[in-house]
Amino acid sequence: MDNPQQRIVCQWCKSQNRTDALTCRACGAPLDVRDMVSASGWKETPKIKDMTMIHFGKSTCQVDGEVVPVAEMDLAEGDSVYFEHHTLLWADEYVNMGVLPLKGMVKRMIAGMPVIVTFAEGPGRIAFSRDDVGELVILPLHPGMEIDVREHAFVVASHHIDYSYVRLQGLSSIRYATGGMYLDRFVTGNTRGLLILHGYGNVFEKTLGPEESILIEPGAFLYKDSSVEVEPIVRYLRGGFFNNTSFYLARMYGPGRVGIQSMYVHPG
Repeated sequence: MDNPQQRIVCQWCKSQNRTDALTCRACGAPLDVRDMVSASGWKETPKIKDMTMIHFGKSTCQVDGEVVPVAEMDLAEGDSVYFEHHTLLWADEYVNMGVLPLKGMVKRMIAGMPVIVTFAEGPGRIAFSRDDVGELVILPLHPGMEIDVREHAFVVASHHIDYSYVRLQGLSSIRYATGGMYLDRFVTGNTRGLLILHGYGNVFEKTLGPEESILIEPGAFLYKDSSVEVEPIVRYLRGGFFNNTSFYLARMYGPGRVGIQSMYVHPG
C-alpha cells in the first residue's frame, strides 16, 4: 500500500500523488519535470501532455490536443460543472443542462461579462474549448481559496466552486480592463474544486511577497489570488513630438499569485 508520507507533492498545485504517478491526478502536471522559472521569477504553466487524465470529485477530465486544447469531461452522477455556453464543444445527448442563476445581471451586462452561465449534470460526457490558440490553465482550488479572473478567460468550473464577480475600484479601471470594472471571482468552501481557464499564447505565473508590487500591461493580465490588490495607473511618456503621451498599466500588490498571458485577443 502506498505510504502517505512518501507521496509526491505536485510543484504546480501542491496536491499529493502516489509515488508511482507520472502526472498529477489533480492538475495533470508532469511530476518528473522541474518547474521552469525565469530569472525574474515568472514560472511557466505546466505543459500538459495530450490525453492527460485529471480527477475531480468522482469525475475525470481529459485534456486533448495542444494548439487549441479541449477539456473532455466524464461526469459522474451527482457531479456537475458550469461554463459560458459558447465554450461548449460537444456533449452526450442525455447530459442534463440548464441555466445557472446569476446575481447582478444588469451590472454584468454593463461590464461586458456573460449574463448566461450554463450548467451540465452527470452522468455523461461533455467537452469544452475556447476555440482559439493558447493554453488551458488547470487550477485545482483547495478549500478556502479565492481567485479573480479577467473576463472571457473562464472555460469551465466544477460545482464545488462558488461563482460571483468583484469590482475594481476607481473610474480609471474602466480604461484598465476591456470588460469594465469587474472580474470573475471563484471561491471554494470546505471542498476542493476544479477551475479551468484559457490563456492566449503562453501563460506564466509569479508569486508576489507581502507588499511586493509589479506593473502589468492590462491585456496581459489573466488571473490573481484575491489577496493581490490592483491599482490602475497612468504613465506619461515625455520627449519629442509625442510629449505627454500616456498609457495605462495595472499595479499589482502582494501577497499572492498573479497569472499573465503572452498574447491578447480582444473579444469580439
